[in-house]
Amino acid sequence: MTSGYLLLALIAASLIAYGIGLARLRATAGRAPDLKVHSRPGYYGAFLALATGLLPILVTLVWSGLSGPVIDGMILRSLPQEIQDQKPSERTLTMSIIDSVAEGLPRLSPDALGQIRKARYGFVTAEEARAVLARHGVVLGAAPSQFVIGAAYDRLVYLDWSRWLSTGIAGALALGGFLWGYLRIAPRMRARNIVEQVVTGLLIAASSVAILTTAGIVFSVLFETIAFFQRVAPSTFFFGTVWDPRFSAAGSGGESGQFGLLPLAWGTVFISIIALLVAVPVGLYAAIYMSEYASPRLRDVAKPLLEVLAGIPTIVYGFFALITFGPMLRDAGAAIGLDIAATSALSAGVVMGVMIIPFVSSLSDDIISAVPQSLREGSLGLGATKSETIRQVVLPAALPGIVGAVLLAASRAIGETMIVVLAAGIAANLTLNPFEPVTTMTVKIVSQLTGDLEFDSPQTLVAFALGLTLFVVTLGLNILALYIVRKYREQYE
Repeated sequence: MTSGYLLLALIAASLIAYGIGLARLRATAGRAPDLKVHSRPGYYGAFLALATGLLPILVTLVWSGLSGPVIDGMILRSLPQEIQDQKPSERTLTMSIIDSVAEGLPRLSPDALGQIRKARYGFVTAEEARAVLARHGVVLGAAPSQFVIGAAYDRLVYLDWSRWLSTGIAGALALGGFLWGYLRIAPRMRARNIVEQVVTGLLIAASSVAILTTAGIVFSVLFETIAFFQRVAPSTFFFGTVWDPRFSAAGSGGESGQFGLLPLAWGTVFISIIALLVAVPVGLYAAIYMSEYASPRLRDVAKPLLEVLAGIPTIVYGFFALITFGPMLRDAGAAIGLDIAATSALSAGVVMGVMIIPFVSSLSDDIISAVPQSLREGSLGLGATKSETIRQVVLPAALPGIVGAVLLAASRAIGETMIVVLAAGIAANLTLNPFEPVTTMTVKIVSQLTGDLEFDSPQTLVAFALGLTLFVVTLGLNILALYIVRKYREQYE
């Protein structure tokens, strides 16, 4: 039984156990009508359902996650030594061929599968086995080696054993848990306490997923970054002004003077500054209008319409910048004598600024609305006008929260990729001219991880160094923004 069907069966068994738990409680409580039941009946059904299905489901999930790597390791160890000594990319290709052959084996008839079994033990040639596979729809570009057919057959056997073992273990655990829970159900059993403790543990495990995911991302990127810095000096990376990882300088072996971070870092900062120059004034003025001037009816319509901008896919913004806004800027610049490229930092920054307007406006609106009304009334009572009250009382009081909103919008702009690819180009230029093409770290991460380069080459590993640098920057901005916003909220709540 596959993992999906097994999980469905375990869930169905848990639902059945829930009803049996209710019936068990009624039966035991009916034999002792004077004995007070500790918990509500639903807790007893939930207790038996958890006892039946929780542990088997967890075991099945862990098994399905670990069985694939374990089987791949067993297959790899059975291959000839020259295959095991191959480069990771070549070894991956060999394993993919084995997987393609193994996927076709279940479709074979018993006689054809017998031929493959004979090939596994050397009774027929690889060409004969290939012909059998071809007749049943498994077409390979070349005759597979003897070890490929043998490994494919072994993989099929291991997968069958894995399914049988997982089904047997999960079934035994479900049956054992059901019997254990069924016998424990009694009117005085503290079923509510047990169920709530289990649910609390599940909630804690669910809340830990984000932390564990973040840690996994950091460590996976960190290890590859360390491998990159073993080939390229950190000073060359962080202080280099040339980004050209495709070619190597004479005698450098492709690892010197080609991975300068400064052009990419400046392009990221440059475009983000332009985006913030667009988003912060527009978003802040929109927030002031909606919180201080707009009627409740207009606010209910305008705020959702403004927040729709955040839901538009970034690729759509990129198309808009590439097809409409960039050429419009180029033509407008030509009309007044300016040389503006169709793909430029200005085009990408303005369109990105439009995209992050809702981040500034929505957060600033909530923060301005949270300023105590007594501050406004006191200012108006002293004779200040409404605009003076906003400038001299409301905005200074909301300033920490507004700064936090701007920092969150900045971290969103720094991590943007698609708009930059289409609107700013891929040229790593160290320039102050907003009319010229530039690029960002996110764009180069994508470009370095695509193509046919070796995974362990500096040209590929540099993407992880860029990713870790970007992760640290955005994480720092988010932490700073959340700290400022939390400090502001503590002051007024």
